[in-house]
Amino acid sequence: MDFGELQMFLAVAREGSFSRAAEKLYRTQPAVSLSVRKLEESIGQSLFVRGSRPIRLTDAGKLLQEYADRLINLRDEVTKGLSELEGLKRGELSLGVNESSIHALIPALAKFRRLHPGVQVRVHRVYSRDIPHEVLNYRLDLGAVSFIPREAQLHSTEILRDELTLVVPPGHALARRKVVNITDLGQENFVAHIVESPFRRRVIELFARHETPLNMEVEMPTIESMKRFVQMGMGVAIVPRMCVQWEVAQGLLKEVRVKQLNLPRHLYMISRRGAKLPHAASEFMRLLKEGAGD
Repeated sequence: MDFGELQMFLAVAREGSFSRAAEKLYRTQPAVSLSVRKLEESIGQSLFVRGSRPIRLTDAGKLLQEYADRLINLRDEVTKGLSELEGLKRGELSLGVNESSIHALIPALAKFRRLHPGVQVRVHRVYSRDIPHEVLNYRLDLGAVSFIPREAQLHSTEILRDELTLVVPPGHALARRKVVNITDLGQENFVAHIVESPFRRRVIELFARHETPLNMEVEMPTIESMKRFVQMGMGVAIVPRMCVQWEVAQGLLKEVRVKQLNLPRHLYMISRRGAKLPHAASEFMRLLKEGAGD
């Protein structure tokens, strides 16, 4: 079993066709078929259900696909690690974040770029639930999540403590008040985040417990669009504090404390437990721990 055979097998599995895989790999179809047949002979198992259209994987094929994908990614990880031995003059930093967590990382990312301009920084937007899997499969060096993953193979480091907060336009009647009760918000129009999350559910449950209407007549796809709509005077919003610190400091939004709104958020950076971090990822973690904003 070699990497060439594995790559051809993965191409056929991905394309569902020997001919399309051959086109993608710039090889002939007989060459691809021969490579897959040699791989099947070496492991003693059929990898594809013959005669099916499109081609389907056998149980052995599904299992091999998972491990082959990890092996290919691990090979790339080795290559990347070797290039980083040159004192971070080149290499790559690969991070997985969701929409809100990137706000906590920007100061450290800026400092990292100033110190190591030759290292390529790739920040991938990934759903939080998928980040642990992407880290385990070597597609990401590090991932930022607001929960501690259940996977024992992952290590979690807390990098930030945040909380949800209410923001209103500067000219709003509530902007003159430092503290309000949740029952004061029953008549407000909320600009909500349309993406389902544990914190969205907890806010809905909080309003229900206090028998207060939660009027979410506008739902936006991103926190940035939510902030912009609130600035335009189209409603109020409950968002992570780290996402609105700049707007509040600039006077574009007004933060108002809600007595009953006590929903802390902890942000964790996850990595593979027991595995040595690539040099770029290790340096980025160092900057996060020392406080890049200092």
